[in-house]
Amino acid sequence: MNGKLTPFVVSTSASIVEALELIDKNKKGFLIVVRERSEVMGTLTDGDIRRAFISGVSIDETVAKIYKRDFTSLLYKDGLSYAIDLFKNRAIKFLPIVNKENKLINILTKSQLHSLLLQDIHADLKYDFTSLDESIVDYEIFQRPWGFYKTTVYNEYFQSKVISVKPGAQLSLQSHDHREEYWIVVHGTGTVQLDQSVLDVRCGSSVFVPIGCKHRLSNTDPRESLIITEVQIGEHLGEDDIIRYEDIYGRV
Repeated sequence: MNGKLTPFVVSTSASIVEALELIDKNKKGFLIVVRERSEVMGTLTDGDIRRAFISGVSIDETVAKIYKRDFTSLLYKDGLSYAIDLFKNRAIKFLPIVNKENKLINILTKSQLHSLLLQDIHADLKYDFTSLDESIVDYEIFQRPWGFYKTTVYNEYFQSKVISVKPGAQLSLQSHDHREEYWIVVHGTGTVQLDQSVLDVRCGSSVFVPIGCKHRLSNTDPRESLIITEVQIGEHLGEDDIIRYEDIYGRV
């Protein structure tokens, strides 16, 4: 068994305390339960342990008394397409990957699968999924004076965002040296300045912002937010590729 899987594996003879220590260490909230020679017997989650305590199970009991024997697994020869189908079941958050002897050879979580696909990494079920940066599927919301944005996908090919502009607010007049942008308005009304042109936009409007073009997005509605989806394509997609010319919030 791959040594990187050790924090996710517990023996049927281990104590519940040992299982809790492993879950605390791996930060994923689950364990694969095995017996001698890594044969997969079931799964155990922090929720399973909590429910066992509620039902009166002692902390001194072994994992054998509380683990879940009804579980879904993948055969190592199965493709990622099969994993995608299995994860459509919202109750499934992780999958043990086993060989034909039902011995554990890998583990795949739902967020790891999403990270793999969104980064266009070509892999089979023997891939080291622990090496993936899972944070790319759960970006934070960043507040700005005009509203907020949230990145939805960021990889070496493109970045996509949801941008929400408060009523009456506007972004700075700016340009980019290394990327072009594609906007689709999904809610609200506003204006877009592209160099010397000003366009009225509403739900369904699409806008192309070329590299080097001075542009600004404004919300003209006094009550509703203006929300757009943005896709960036270019050699550099960082927030440092912003040249500001005018800004009502004093950021020039």
